[in-house]
Amino acid sequence: MLKVNDISRSFGDHRVLDGVSFDVEPGRMTGFLGANGAGKTTTMRIMLGVLKSDSGTVTWNGEPVTQAVRQRFGYMPEERGLYPKMKVADQIAWLGRLHGLSSAKAASNTERLLEELDLIERANDKLEALSLGNQQRAQVAAALVHDPELLILDEPFSGLDPIAVDTVLRVLRQRAADGVPVLFSSHQLSVVEQLCDDLVIISGGAIKASGGKDELRRRYGTPRYEVVVGSDAGWLRDMPGVRVTTMEGPRAIIEPTGADGFRGGDEPLDQRVLKEAMSRGEVRAFTPIVPTLNEIFKEAI
Repeated sequence: MLKVNDISRSFGDHRVLDGVSFDVEPGRMTGFLGANGAGKTTTMRIMLGVLKSDSGTVTWNGEPVTQAVRQRFGYMPEERGLYPKMKVADQIAWLGRLHGLSSAKAASNTERLLEELDLIERANDKLEALSLGNQQRAQVAAALVHDPELLILDEPFSGLDPIAVDTVLRVLRQRAADGVPVLFSSHQLSVVEQLCDDLVIISGGAIKASGGKDELRRRYGTPRYEVVVGSDAGWLRDMPGVRVTTMEGPRAIIEPTGADGFRGGDEPLDQRVLKEAMSRGEVRAFTPIVPTLNEIFKEAI
């Protein structure tokens, strides 16, 4: 496990990080979310030793992160860092050798990754001849070539079309399934929502929320139900404890007005609403609405 504990960092009088703490657990995909300037990249660079923190610690499996340990990490920076005049396969294999792989192992890993990322037909092309999306895939391969024990990816989906996003998602999910902790930042909340197990939300250099995706859904966002009945649902406006936020004939979206939500009291509010709906006729749907990641993000910050 990678553990970030109470790290802070200032540039001059500007405090960029303020007591940042969170964990990246084995076999888990952790989405690192925040607006531009929130502190994501600075945090990642401190985790990798590119920057030093003013205070706090970063540990890997309970031990300080040394240069030898960092050699076993995989990092993809937001800025593309590959050589445009070098052939794709050659430079990925070369990076593998820099991480200590033998020439044969580096070549084997490179071929496997280019196959997984649908780049094998471009293996002998110079990087500059590739589209921006394919350059991004090559950057992902460069982060993975040495079979890292931890992956830290800064905006890995930037510039990718939907098909390429699915390809990269598949590769990253497989690494997580193999037990690798994966931390990635992205502005594409829909991608984060389908990929991540855990979330870390940062704003103004401070962590605003962290935990499992399902846990945060329970913690943030107003509980709501979609109710679809056989006739007009206007009677819901007169239901005690209920606020109607959307009404379209037989369909309504409701939320509780009280602090106890739908589940408080001797008879939970949602059950009272359902009973009332059934007493009035056909009930076609009575479905809880799960808060979206966008809603969680807005409420947390």
